[in-house]
Amino acid sequence: MLLTSLVEKLDCATLQGDLNIDITDIAFDSREVTKGSLFVAVTGFTQDGHHYIQKAIELGAVAVVVEKDVAAADSVTVLKTADTRIALALLAARFYDHPSEKLNLIGITGTNGKTSTTYFLKSILEQAGRKTGVIGTIGAKVGNQSLKTKSTTPTTPESLHLQHMFADMVESGVQDCVMEVSSHALSLHRAAASRFKIGVFTNLTPDHLELHRTMEEYFEAKSMLFDLTTDFNLINLDDEFGRKLSQKVAGYDTKLVTYGITDEATIYATDIRYGPDYTTYTAHTPAGHVDIRVNLPGLIYVYNSLAAVACAYCSGIDLELAAAGIHAVESIKGRLEVVYQDEDRKIIVDFAHTEDSLEKALSTLRPFTKGRLILVFGVYAAPGQLGSGKRESMGKIAAQHADFCVVTTDNPKDQDPDTIIAEVSSAVRAAGGQYTGIVDRKEAIRYAIDMSQTNDVILIAGKGHETTQIIGKTEVPFNEAEIVGEIMAEHTNSTSKKV
Repeated sequence: MLLTSLVEKLDCATLQGDLNIDITDIAFDSREVTKGSLFVAVTGFTQDGHHYIQKAIELGAVAVVVEKDVAAADSVTVLKTADTRIALALLAARFYDHPSEKLNLIGITGTNGKTSTTYFLKSILEQAGRKTGVIGTIGAKVGNQSLKTKSTTPTTPESLHLQHMFADMVESGVQDCVMEVSSHALSLHRAAASRFKIGVFTNLTPDHLELHRTMEEYFEAKSMLFDLTTDFNLINLDDEFGRKLSQKVAGYDTKLVTYGITDEATIYATDIRYGPDYTTYTAHTPAGHVDIRVNLPGLIYVYNSLAAVACAYCSGIDLELAAAGIHAVESIKGRLEVVYQDEDRKIIVDFAHTEDSLEKALSTLRPFTKGRLILVFGVYAAPGQLGSGKRESMGKIAAQHADFCVVTTDNPKDQDPDTIIAEVSSAVRAAGGQYTGIVDRKEAIRYAIDMSQTNDVILIAGKGHETTQIIGKTEVPFNEAEIVGEIMAEHTNSTSKKV
């Protein structure tokens, strides 16, 4: 594509060079530059792309887009714009011929519930016979096949990789794409050039405040998704911030649809019943009502599946197909996932890593726990007062809802794990909880299993679907389902030898 065509709608100034040159690829990482590339210099948290312009030129870049004054060889075209992150999104969409406009693109944002809602909606769409793509925590997939991608970004990829994924989906015949959209990604304009037909808001509770600083900033970041939608804004009316968002978007051209468990909402649930491994309710929509069975326990899965039902309604899918799609989801990796069960104990892995999600997970399990509810958990190592505040509140919730807490590490990164555990343990103790602290997360899991007795339930919280742990700057393999299996196999072997 000619550079002059590529930058046609980009607000930029030509500092030097010719616009009538052919661009064969776009890159924002100098390591991905090939001959004929356009290199976009993006300023990140730890790296600045402007420092890698010379390397990009050496690797074959013929043009660069910058937001700072730089020196470059006269043979290279240099364009300057106010924000290279926004420029990257616009250029990527243009380069791949605006692929999101050729999809029924559904964006899901919120603190908790994005992944579960994605699973339910993917299953509904497939039940309706539609070829579906997914982008989010579970990776990028078309059907059950993973997309090849350069992205290493959790949840929402960088805009260049995102547009490439959309283009690959369009080429493979995908009709619908369900995408988790993080507040981080929205703040960094990764989705800026994407056209969402439906936007979904699940809830907002304290998280990522090391990035957004206040709940108001966090809310504003999430609400950016609903400026990108064209057909429906679908919002949880039972959430405090959902009600605030509903008021904010009420005057938009995009149609507002709300959901909840009261009939104030457009789409709502009644007759909710819980079992140890399922939830049932009746979903009411303007198109009628339908009985829903979810193969997961707890109110959170009423909300998440109801959001998927609402998406189905907005997409013109029959309610019976929506119910069948939800029922077809047997489990969700890392979401109240039973990784071991026998006549003595049940061991569950869950992604709960915020105060709200931990409380909901423990409250869901409590009614069906005949023995003790044993919790293994750590707290993400956000630095400073924000981290200390989260450790205190997480410790308090753990003490209030679990019978015994094994406090350990999550992803300590560069923080001192002993300090983290000491702060969390102090909060557990202050709230009257029983606990022990063990730095090694595998040994913490082993301790919980060794101390468990008949009818006990062990909840291992914080990592869920994740299969690595970040200690210092090193990411090490850490699959909790496999670790539990190994420990229980050791128990079985030990018992066999004694017999």
